[in-house]
Amino acid sequence: MLDTYDAVLFDCDGVLVDSERITNTVLREMLHELGWELSAEDCFRLFVGRSVRDESPMITERTGFTVTAEWIAAFRARRNVALTRDLLAIPGAVAAVRAIDRLTGGQLACASGADRAKIELQLTKVGLADAFAGKIFSGMETPRTKPAPDVYLAAAAALGVDPARAAVVEDTPTGVRAGVAAGATVFGYCPPDSPAHQPPQVMLDAGATHTFGDMAELPALLATAQPANRALRAIDR
Repeated sequence: MLDTYDAVLFDCDGVLVDSERITNTVLREMLHELGWELSAEDCFRLFVGRSVRDESPMITERTGFTVTAEWIAAFRARRNVALTRDLLAIPGAVAAVRAIDRLTGGQLACASGADRAKIELQLTKVGLADAFAGKIFSGMETPRTKPAPDVYLAAAAALGVDPARAAVVEDTPTGVRAGVAAGATVFGYCPPDSPAHQPPQVMLDAGATHTFGDMAELPALLATAQPANRALRAIDR
């Protein structure tokens, strides 16, 4: 069992599944159809870690097109086809989740800003649906999505743990800020040479306490890395 944390809360996209390239390719194609010619790099910069729904005012500003529920539904449908065809797990993520599941006695959850259908599709595709069964939380179903802490607070409450005693695993500054706002200790996943991920310093600047570049490192890191709020933990225990 982990002595350092009472639960581990995972983001999904870019942490458990290598989905950002696939999703952003579909989004970029649809923005091109609206007349907004974006490079792959700019699409990553503008949209990774953010929901298309929340960024619809920017799309309207750049294209003159009013983003509708129908357009978002069409994007999700095209995205889901591509994910079903091409999605892979982040290297080492499945083994890391299985190890952490054992270490925590099942005290783990997936807390994503994405819609529930996407989260469930992706976890099923990479063979992790059972590990997170009944423990999936979507920012689309909370009053506010990331960078607000709502989805992480909901996950911690469902597991019956104090968020200050939880570890959050994230890959974007937006997600890091959400975890920090919830009071958790945030671990930033920063694989080197990945265009869909951030350098460690960017994650630290956003509030991450620890960073790592290989999912195989995570179980041991969680067992040894001290919480950001270690004084509070010492008093509470």
